[in-house]
Amino acid sequence: MTDAAKIKDTRRKLEAAGVEYCYASYVDVHGVPKAKVVPLASFEKMAAGSELFTVGAMDGMGLVGPEKDECAAVPDLDSLIVLPWDKRFAWFASDLHYHGKPYVNCSRVLLKRRVEAARRAGFIFNIGVETEFYMFRKGPDGVTPLVDTRFKGPCPAYDVYQTSRATPYIEPLVRYMNELGWGVYSFDQEGGHSQYEMDFAYADALTMSDRLTFFRFMAKTVAAETGAVASFMPKPFANDFRSGAHFNMSLADVRSGKNMFDPKNNPVGALAKRHQIAVPDITFHFTGGLLKHAPALAAVACPTFNSYKGLIAQGDMPDMSWAPVLRCYGRNNRSAMLRLPMNRYCIENRSPDISTNFYLTAALSLAAGLDGMHHRIDPGPPWNDNLYDVERAKGKVARNGHGGDNEARPQRLPRTLIEALDAFEDNALAERTFGKEFCDIYVRQKTKEWEHGFYRVGVEERAEMLDFV
Repeated sequence: MTDAAKIKDTRRKLEAAGVEYCYASYVDVHGVPKAKVVPLASFEKMAAGSELFTVGAMDGMGLVGPEKDECAAVPDLDSLIVLPWDKRFAWFASDLHYHGKPYVNCSRVLLKRRVEAARRAGFIFNIGVETEFYMFRKGPDGVTPLVDTRFKGPCPAYDVYQTSRATPYIEPLVRYMNELGWGVYSFDQEGGHSQYEMDFAYADALTMSDRLTFFRFMAKTVAAETGAVASFMPKPFANDFRSGAHFNMSLADVRSGKNMFDPKNNPVGALAKRHQIAVPDITFHFTGGLLKHAPALAAVACPTFNSYKGLIAQGDMPDMSWAPVLRCYGRNNRSAMLRLPMNRYCIENRSPDISTNFYLTAALSLAAGLDGMHHRIDPGPPWNDNLYDVERAKGKVARNGHGGDNEARPQRLPRTLIEALDAFEDNALAERTFGKEFCDIYVRQKTKEWEHGFYRVGVEERAEMLDFV
Protein backbone atom coordinates (compact mmCIF):
# COMPACT_ATOMS: atom_id res chain seq x y z
CA MET A 1 0.00 0.00 0.00
CA THR A 2 1.38 3.41 -0.96
CA ASP A 3 1.72 6.17 1.63
CA ALA A 4 -1.19 8.06 0.09
CA ALA A 5 -3.39 4.95 0.11
CA LYS A 6 -2.45 4.18 3.71
CA ILE A 7 -3.29 7.70 4.84
CA LYS A 8 -6.63 7.46 3.06
CA ASP A 9 -7.36 4.05 4.61
CA THR A 10 -6.44 5.32 8.11
CA ARG A 11 -8.72 8.33 7.61
CA ARG A 12 -11.60 5.97 6.84
CA LYS A 13 -10.90 4.00 10.04
CA LEU A 14 -10.88 7.18 12.10
CA GLU A 15 -14.16 8.39 10.60
CA ALA A 16 -15.79 4.98 11.18
CA ALA A 17 -14.69 5.08 14.84
CA GLY A 18 -16.15 8.56 15.32
CA VAL A 19 -12.76 10.20 15.91
CA GLU A 20 -12.72 14.00 15.81
CA TYR A 21 -9.17 14.82 16.98
CA CYS A 22 -5.73 13.26 16.71
CA TYR A 23 -2.45 13.31 18.62
CA ALA A 24 0.84 12.75 16.78
CA SER A 25 2.76 12.03 19.96
CA TYR A 26 6.52 11.84 20.45
CA VAL A 27 8.44 11.75 23.75
CA ASP A 28 11.00 14.01 25.38
CA VAL A 29 14.20 12.66 26.94
CA HIS A 30 12.24 11.53 30.03
CA GLY A 31 9.79 9.49 27.94
CA VAL A 32 6.99 12.00 28.60
CA PRO A 33 4.59 12.25 25.61
CA LYS A 34 4.22 15.55 23.75
CA ALA A 35 1.76 16.46 20.99
CA LYS A 36 -0.60 19.00 19.49
CA VAL A 37 -4.31 18.28 19.09
CA VAL A 38 -5.21 18.16 15.40
CA PRO A 39 -8.82 18.11 14.11
CA LEU A 40 -9.64 15.22 11.81
CA ALA A 41 -10.16 17.68 8.95
CA SER A 42 -6.38 18.25 8.99
CA PHE A 43 -5.42 14.59 9.37
CA GLU A 44 -3.77 14.28 5.96
CA LYS A 45 -1.51 17.25 6.69
CA MET A 46 -0.64 15.86 10.12
CA ALA A 47 0.19 12.48 8.59
CA ALA A 48 2.63 14.22 6.27
CA GLY A 49 4.36 15.95 9.20
CA SER A 50 2.67 19.35 9.22
CA GLU A 51 2.90 19.81 13.01
CA LEU A 52 6.14 21.53 14.03
CA PHE A 53 7.71 21.66 17.49
CA THR A 54 10.39 23.83 19.01
CA VAL A 55 12.11 20.94 20.74
CA GLY A 56 14.90 23.13 22.10
CA ALA A 57 12.40 24.47 24.62
CA MET A 58 12.08 21.01 26.19
CA ASP A 59 14.40 19.02 28.44
CA GLY A 60 17.23 17.17 26.77
CA MET A 61 16.06 17.33 23.17
CA GLY A 62 18.86 19.34 21.54
CA LEU A 63 18.42 22.19 19.04
CA VAL A 64 18.62 24.71 21.87
CA GLY A 65 18.32 28.34 20.81
CA PRO A 66 15.66 30.58 19.26
CA GLU A 67 17.42 30.49 15.89
CA LYS A 68 17.11 26.70 15.50
CA ASP A 69 14.55 25.21 13.12
CA GLU A 70 11.63 23.13 14.38
CA CYS A 71 11.13 19.38 14.25
CA ALA A 72 8.11 17.76 12.61
CA ALA A 73 6.18 14.91 14.28
CA VAL A 74 5.50 12.21 11.66
CA PRO A 75 2.95 9.67 12.97
CA ASP A 76 3.38 5.92 12.60
CA LEU A 77 -0.04 5.05 11.18
CA ASP A 78 0.30 1.43 12.31
CA SER A 79 0.40 2.60 15.94
CA LEU A 80 -3.17 3.99 15.88
CA ILE A 81 -4.99 3.87 19.22
CA VAL A 82 -8.49 5.25 19.61
CA LEU A 83 -8.70 6.38 23.23
CA PRO A 84 -10.96 3.81 24.94
CA TRP A 85 -12.29 6.34 27.45
CA ASP A 86 -12.96 9.10 24.89
CA LYS A 87 -13.38 7.86 21.32
CA ARG A 88 -13.34 11.38 19.94
CA PHE A 89 -9.53 11.21 20.17
CA ALA A 90 -6.92 9.04 18.47
CA TRP A 91 -3.28 8.61 19.41
CA PHE A 92 -0.34 7.91 17.08
CA ALA A 93 3.20 7.22 18.23
CA SER A 94 5.42 9.48 16.13
CA ASP A 95 8.98 10.05 15.03
CA LEU A 96 10.52 13.49 15.02
CA HIS A 97 11.96 14.63 11.70
CA TYR A 98 14.43 17.46 11.21
CA HIS A 99 14.98 19.00 7.78
CA GLY A 100 13.07 16.12 6.21
CA LYS A 101 15.02 13.31 7.89
CA PRO A 102 14.51 11.33 11.13
CA TYR A 103 15.86 13.43 13.98
CA VAL A 104 18.98 11.85 15.48
CA ASN A 105 18.01 12.73 19.06
CA CYS A 106 14.45 11.36 18.93
CA SER A 107 14.10 8.43 21.37
CA ARG A 108 11.81 6.45 19.08
CA VAL A 109 14.11 6.96 16.09
CA LEU A 110 17.05 5.70 18.15
CA LEU A 111 15.19 2.52 19.07
CA LYS A 112 14.03 1.96 15.49
CA ARG A 113 17.63 2.04 14.30
CA ARG A 114 18.65 -0.63 16.82
CA VAL A 115 15.62 -2.75 15.93
CA GLU A 116 16.44 -2.54 12.23
CA ALA A 117 20.06 -3.52 12.87
CA ALA A 118 18.84 -6.57 14.82
CA ARG A 119 16.46 -7.45 12.00
CA ARG A 120 19.30 -7.33 9.49
CA ALA A 121 21.14 -9.76 11.77
CA GLY A 122 18.11 -12.06 11.65
CA PHE A 123 16.41 -11.22 14.96
CA ILE A 124 13.24 -9.64 16.32
CA PHE A 125 13.68 -8.18 19.80
CA ASN A 126 10.66 -8.99 21.99
CA ILE A 127 9.94 -7.52 25.41
CA GLY A 128 7.39 -8.02 28.15
CA VAL A 129 7.45 -5.44 30.93
CA GLU A 130 5.98 -5.78 34.43
CA THR A 131 4.46 -2.38 35.17
CA GLU A 132 4.41 -1.35 38.83
CA PHE A 133 2.97 1.93 40.06
CA TYR A 134 1.29 3.50 43.07
CA MET A 135 -2.19 4.96 43.27
CA PHE A 136 -3.05 7.57 45.91
CA ARG A 137 -5.62 10.07 46.98
CA LYS A 138 -4.48 13.64 47.45
CA GLY A 139 -5.67 15.59 50.46
CA PRO A 140 -4.82 18.71 52.44
CA ASP A 141 -2.22 16.75 54.41
CA GLY A 142 -0.57 15.17 51.37
CA VAL A 143 -1.15 11.76 49.81
CA THR A 144 -2.93 8.81 51.40
CA PRO A 145 -3.13 5.19 50.16
CA LEU A 146 -5.86 4.38 47.71
CA VAL A 147 -7.12 1.60 49.98
CA ASP A 148 -7.88 3.26 53.29
CA THR A 149 -7.19 0.21 55.48
CA ARG A 150 -3.45 -0.28 55.91
CA PHE A 151 -2.32 -3.88 55.75
CA LYS A 152 -1.38 -5.22 59.20
CA GLY A 153 1.78 -7.01 58.21
CA PRO A 154 5.23 -6.54 56.70
CA CYS A 155 4.09 -6.79 53.07
CA PRO A 156 0.63 -6.57 51.47
CA ALA A 157 1.66 -8.31 48.22
CA TYR A 158 -1.09 -10.47 46.67
CA ASP A 159 -3.49 -9.69 49.51
CA VAL A 160 -6.98 -10.46 48.19
CA TYR A 161 -8.77 -7.89 50.33
CA GLN A 162 -6.40 -5.10 49.31
CA THR A 163 -6.72 -6.03 45.63
CA SER A 164 -10.51 -6.28 45.77
CA ARG A 165 -10.83 -2.88 47.43
CA ALA A 166 -8.83 -1.34 44.58
CA THR A 167 -10.83 -3.05 41.81
CA PRO A 168 -13.12 -0.04 41.10
CA TYR A 169 -9.99 1.94 40.29
CA ILE A 170 -7.99 -0.75 38.51
CA GLU A 171 -10.73 -2.55 36.56
CA PRO A 172 -11.42 0.30 34.08
CA LEU A 173 -7.71 0.30 33.21
CA VAL A 174 -7.73 -3.46 32.66
CA ARG A 175 -10.85 -3.20 30.50
CA TYR A 176 -9.27 -0.52 28.31
CA MET A 177 -6.04 -2.50 27.94
CA ASN A 178 -7.93 -5.56 26.79
CA GLU A 179 -10.06 -3.46 24.46
CA LEU A 180 -6.81 -2.40 22.82
CA GLY A 181 -5.79 -6.05 22.42
CA TRP A 182 -2.92 -5.99 24.91
CA GLY A 183 -3.88 -9.26 26.58
CA VAL A 184 -3.88 -8.55 30.31
CA TYR A 185 -3.32 -11.86 32.07
CA SER A 186 -3.09 -10.70 35.68
CA PHE A 187 -3.04 -7.73 38.03
CA ASP A 188 -2.49 -7.55 41.75
CA GLN A 189 -1.68 -5.59 44.87
CA GLU A 190 2.11 -5.41 44.90
CA GLY A 191 4.54 -5.15 47.82
CA GLY A 192 3.95 -1.46 48.47
CA HIS A 193 0.82 -0.08 50.14
CA SER A 194 -1.51 0.86 47.26
CA GLN A 195 1.09 -0.31 44.74
CA TYR A 196 -0.20 -2.35 41.80
CA GLU A 197 1.25 -4.43 39.01
CA MET A 198 -0.30 -4.97 35.57
CA ASP A 199 1.00 -7.88 33.49
CA PHE A 200 0.11 -8.21 29.83
CA ALA A 201 1.32 -9.91 26.66
CA TYR A 202 4.79 -9.27 25.29
CA ALA A 203 5.39 -7.65 21.90
CA ASP A 204 8.25 -6.50 19.74
CA ALA A 205 10.34 -3.76 21.34
CA LEU A 206 8.96 -0.84 19.34
CA THR A 207 5.33 -1.84 19.83
CA MET A 208 5.89 -2.46 23.53
CA SER A 209 7.64 0.88 24.04
CA ASP A 210 4.75 2.65 22.29
CA ARG A 211 2.26 0.82 24.49
CA LEU A 212 4.10 1.51 27.72
CA THR A 213 4.36 5.21 26.90
CA PHE A 214 0.62 5.27 26.24
CA PHE A 215 0.00 3.14 29.36
CA ARG A 216 1.37 5.80 31.69
CA PHE A 217 -0.82 8.44 30.04
CA MET A 218 -3.86 6.15 30.22
CA ALA A 219 -3.27 5.14 33.84
CA LYS A 220 -2.99 8.77 34.94
CA THR A 221 -6.17 9.63 33.08
CA VAL A 222 -8.17 6.69 34.43
CA ALA A 223 -6.96 7.38 37.97
CA ALA A 224 -8.00 11.03 37.74
CA GLU A 225 -11.47 10.03 36.55
CA THR A 226 -11.89 7.88 39.67
CA GLY A 227 -10.62 10.55 42.05
CA ALA A 228 -7.14 9.06 42.44
CA VAL A 229 -3.59 9.83 41.38
CA ALA A 230 -1.38 7.31 39.55
CA SER A 231 2.30 7.81 40.37
CA PHE A 232 5.26 6.57 38.35
CA MET A 233 7.80 7.88 40.83
CA PRO A 234 10.31 5.06 41.38
CA LYS A 235 10.51 5.32 45.19
CA PRO A 236 7.70 7.41 46.74
CA PHE A 237 8.45 6.34 50.33
CA ALA A 238 11.71 5.39 52.04
CA ASN A 239 10.03 2.57 53.98
CA ASP A 240 8.08 1.04 51.09
CA PHE A 241 8.87 -0.77 47.85
CA ARG A 242 10.11 0.88 44.69
CA SER A 243 8.14 0.61 41.45
CA GLY A 244 10.09 -1.50 39.00
CA ALA A 245 9.62 -2.14 35.29
CA HIS A 246 11.30 -5.50 34.84
CA PHE A 247 12.32 -6.07 31.22
CA ASN A 248 11.69 -9.67 30.08
CA MET A 249 13.66 -9.94 26.85
CA SER A 250 14.02 -12.55 24.11
CA LEU A 251 15.13 -12.78 20.49
CA ALA A 252 12.91 -14.34 17.84
CA ASP A 253 14.05 -15.58 14.45
CA VAL A 254 13.02 -13.00 11.87
CA ARG A 255 11.74 -15.65 9.44
CA SER A 256 9.99 -18.15 11.69
CA GLY A 257 9.15 -15.91 14.65
CA LYS A 258 10.36 -18.64 17.02
CA ASN A 259 12.02 -17.74 20.32
CA MET A 260 15.75 -18.38 19.93
CA PHE A 261 16.24 -18.52 23.72
CA ASP A 262 14.01 -21.61 23.81
CA PRO A 263 16.01 -24.86 23.60
CA LYS A 264 13.24 -26.36 21.46
CA ASN A 265 14.13 -23.87 18.73
CA ASN A 266 17.87 -23.45 19.28
CA PRO A 267 19.79 -26.36 20.85
CA VAL A 268 21.80 -25.88 24.02
CA GLY A 269 25.59 -25.78 23.85
CA ALA A 270 28.64 -26.08 26.05
CA LEU A 271 27.70 -23.19 28.31
CA ALA A 272 24.49 -24.92 29.37
CA LYS A 273 26.47 -27.84 30.71
CA ARG A 274 29.07 -25.60 32.32
CA HIS A 275 26.50 -23.38 34.08
CA GLN A 276 23.82 -26.08 34.62
CA ILE A 277 21.01 -24.09 32.99
CA ALA A 278 19.46 -25.67 29.90
CA VAL A 279 19.28 -22.68 27.56
CA PRO A 280 21.06 -22.00 24.24
CA ASP A 281 24.48 -20.36 24.26
CA ILE A 282 23.13 -17.12 22.78
CA THR A 283 21.06 -16.67 25.96
CA PHE A 284 24.27 -16.69 27.99
CA HIS A 285 26.05 -14.41 25.51
CA PHE A 286 23.16 -11.92 25.56
CA THR A 287 23.26 -12.08 29.37
CA GLY A 288 27.00 -11.43 29.30
CA GLY A 289 26.51 -8.34 27.17
CA LEU A 290 23.90 -6.95 29.54
CA LEU A 291 26.20 -7.49 32.50
CA LYS A 292 29.20 -5.96 30.72
CA HIS A 293 27.29 -2.75 30.00
CA ALA A 294 25.13 -2.77 33.16
CA PRO A 295 26.52 0.47 34.71
CA ALA A 296 25.88 2.47 31.53
CA LEU A 297 22.50 0.81 31.05
CA ALA A 298 21.51 1.89 34.56
CA ALA A 299 21.78 5.53 33.46
CA VAL A 300 18.76 5.08 31.16
CA ALA A 301 17.00 2.22 32.98
CA CYS A 302 17.08 4.09 36.32
CA PRO A 303 17.11 7.67 35.05
CA THR A 304 16.23 9.82 38.06
CA PHE A 305 17.86 10.98 41.28
CA ASN A 306 15.10 9.14 43.13
CA SER A 307 15.74 5.88 41.23
CA TYR A 308 18.80 5.02 43.29
CA LYS A 309 16.89 5.25 46.55
CA GLY A 310 15.21 2.08 45.27
CA LEU A 311 18.32 0.12 44.21
CA ILE A 312 19.12 -0.89 47.78
CA ALA A 313 19.20 -4.10 49.78
CA GLN A 314 17.03 -2.80 52.62
CA GLY A 315 17.52 0.84 53.62
CA ASP A 316 14.64 2.07 55.81
CA MET A 317 12.44 -0.89 54.89
CA PRO A 318 11.49 -3.53 57.47
CA ASP A 319 12.76 -6.32 55.22
CA MET A 320 14.68 -6.82 51.97
CA SER A 321 13.82 -4.56 49.06
CA TRP A 322 13.58 -7.21 46.31
CA ALA A 323 15.47 -4.74 44.07
CA PRO A 324 18.80 -5.80 42.54
CA VAL A 325 22.02 -4.37 43.95
CA LEU A 326 24.68 -6.64 42.42
CA ARG A 327 25.72 -6.94 38.80
CA CYS A 328 25.22 -10.65 38.15
CA TYR A 329 22.68 -13.20 36.97
CA GLY A 330 21.02 -16.17 38.57
CA ARG A 331 18.83 -19.15 37.85
CA ASN A 332 15.41 -17.89 38.87
CA ASN A 333 17.11 -15.72 41.52
CA ARG A 334 15.05 -12.61 42.24
CA SER A 335 17.89 -10.93 44.13
CA ALA A 336 20.13 -10.82 41.02
CA MET A 337 20.12 -8.05 38.43
CA LEU A 338 19.34 -10.62 35.74
CA ARG A 339 17.15 -13.67 36.19
CA LEU A 340 16.68 -16.62 33.86
CA PRO A 341 13.10 -17.57 34.79
CA MET A 342 12.17 -21.22 34.77
CA ASN A 343 8.60 -20.69 33.51
CA ARG A 344 9.53 -18.82 30.32
CA TYR A 345 12.58 -18.58 28.07
CA CYS A 346 13.76 -15.02 28.39
CA ILE A 347 16.20 -12.83 30.31
CA GLU A 348 14.59 -10.70 32.99
CA ASN A 349 16.43 -7.49 33.86
CA ARG A 350 15.10 -6.46 37.26
CA SER A 351 16.96 -3.14 37.47
CA PRO A 352 14.81 -0.78 35.29
CA ASP A 353 12.21 1.26 37.14
CA ILE A 354 8.87 2.61 36.01
CA SER A 355 10.19 6.15 35.37
CA THR A 356 12.37 4.99 32.49
CA ASN A 357 12.16 6.21 28.91
CA PHE A 358 11.22 2.82 27.45
CA TYR A 359 12.62 3.55 24.00
CA LEU A 360 16.09 4.34 25.34
CA THR A 361 16.24 1.39 27.73
CA ALA A 362 15.07 -1.01 25.03
CA ALA A 363 17.61 0.37 22.54
CA LEU A 364 20.63 0.07 24.84
CA SER A 365 19.48 -3.32 26.18
CA LEU A 366 19.33 -4.68 22.64
CA ALA A 367 22.69 -3.18 21.72
CA ALA A 368 24.29 -4.62 24.88
CA GLY A 369 22.84 -8.09 24.31
CA LEU A 370 23.92 -8.22 20.68
CA ASP A 371 27.37 -7.01 21.68
CA GLY A 372 27.55 -9.94 24.07
CA MET A 373 26.54 -12.30 21.27
CA HIS A 374 29.05 -10.76 18.84
CA HIS A 375 31.92 -11.20 21.30
CA ARG A 376 30.56 -14.51 22.64
CA ILE A 377 30.78 -13.24 26.20
CA ASP A 378 30.53 -15.89 28.90
CA PRO A 379 28.75 -14.38 31.93
CA GLY A 380 30.30 -17.00 34.19
CA PRO A 381 28.44 -19.26 36.62
CA PRO A 382 25.10 -18.05 37.94
CA TRP A 383 24.75 -16.68 41.45
CA ASN A 384 21.93 -18.57 43.11
CA ASP A 385 22.52 -17.35 46.66
CA ASN A 386 20.57 -14.68 48.52
CA LEU A 387 22.56 -11.78 47.10
CA TYR A 388 21.55 -9.39 49.86
CA ASP A 389 23.66 -11.55 52.19
CA VAL A 390 26.44 -11.60 49.59
CA GLU A 391 26.29 -7.82 49.20
CA ARG A 392 26.78 -7.36 52.93
CA ALA A 393 29.78 -9.70 52.96
CA LYS A 394 33.24 -8.19 52.88
CA GLY A 395 35.76 -9.49 50.35
CA LYS A 396 35.49 -13.16 49.43
CA VAL A 397 32.25 -15.05 49.96
CA ALA A 398 31.35 -18.73 50.09
CA ARG A 399 28.89 -19.85 47.44
CA ASN A 400 26.12 -22.41 47.50
CA GLY A 401 26.02 -24.77 44.58
CA HIS A 402 28.60 -25.12 41.80
CA GLY A 403 31.05 -22.44 40.80
CA GLY A 404 33.60 -22.79 43.60
CA ASP A 405 33.89 -21.42 47.11
CA ASN A 406 35.35 -18.20 48.43
CA GLU A 407 34.90 -16.18 45.25
CA ALA A 408 34.98 -12.42 44.97
CA ARG A 409 31.46 -11.05 45.20
CA PRO A 410 29.94 -9.52 42.03
CA GLN A 411 30.36 -5.82 41.45
CA ARG A 412 27.66 -3.52 42.71
CA LEU A 413 25.27 -1.66 40.42
CA PRO A 414 25.69 2.14 40.50
CA ARG A 415 24.68 3.64 43.83
CA THR A 416 23.74 7.06 42.44
CA LEU A 417 22.64 8.65 39.20
CA ILE A 418 25.96 10.49 38.85
CA GLU A 419 27.86 7.20 39.13
CA ALA A 420 25.69 5.69 36.38
CA LEU A 421 26.18 8.79 34.22
CA ASP A 422 29.95 8.51 34.57
CA ALA A 423 29.72 4.93 33.27
CA PHE A 424 27.36 6.00 30.49
CA GLU A 425 29.70 8.78 29.39
CA ASP A 426 32.66 6.38 29.22
CA ASN A 427 30.79 3.60 27.43
CA ALA A 428 31.63 3.29 23.74
CA LEU A 429 28.58 1.13 23.04
CA ALA A 430 26.25 3.82 24.40
CA GLU A 431 27.85 6.32 22.03
CA ARG A 432 27.49 3.94 19.07
CA THR A 433 23.86 3.27 20.01
CA PHE A 434 22.74 6.85 20.60
CA GLY A 435 25.37 9.00 18.91
CA LYS A 436 27.79 11.38 20.59
CA GLU A 437 25.45 14.36 20.37
CA PHE A 438 22.64 12.58 22.17
CA CYS A 439 24.98 11.14 24.81
CA ASP A 440 26.34 14.63 25.53
CA ILE A 441 22.82 16.03 25.74
CA TYR A 442 21.68 13.20 28.02
CA VAL A 443 24.62 13.51 30.39
CA ARG A 444 24.21 17.28 30.66
CA GLN A 445 20.48 17.00 31.32
CA LYS A 446 20.71 14.23 33.88
CA THR A 447 23.74 15.74 35.62
CA LYS A 448 21.72 18.90 36.11
CA GLU A 449 18.91 16.81 37.66
CA TRP A 450 21.37 15.01 39.94
CA GLU A 451 22.87 18.30 41.10
CA HIS A 452 19.42 19.70 41.78
CA GLY A 453 18.63 16.75 44.05
CA PHE A 454 22.06 16.43 45.64
CA TYR A 455 22.66 20.05 46.56
CA ARG A 456 19.18 20.68 47.90
CA VAL A 457 19.01 21.00 51.70
CA GLY A 458 15.54 20.31 53.07
CA VAL A 459 13.76 20.89 56.37
CA GLU A 460 14.30 17.35 57.62
CA GLU A 461 18.03 17.38 56.91
CA ARG A 462 18.42 20.76 58.57
CA ALA A 463 16.54 19.56 61.65
CA GLU A 464 18.84 16.54 61.97
CA MET A 465 22.14 18.30 61.31
CA LEU A 466 21.83 21.89 62.50
CA ASP A 467 23.22 21.13 65.97
CA PHE A 468 24.97 17.88 65.11
CA VAL A 469 28.52 19.07 65.78
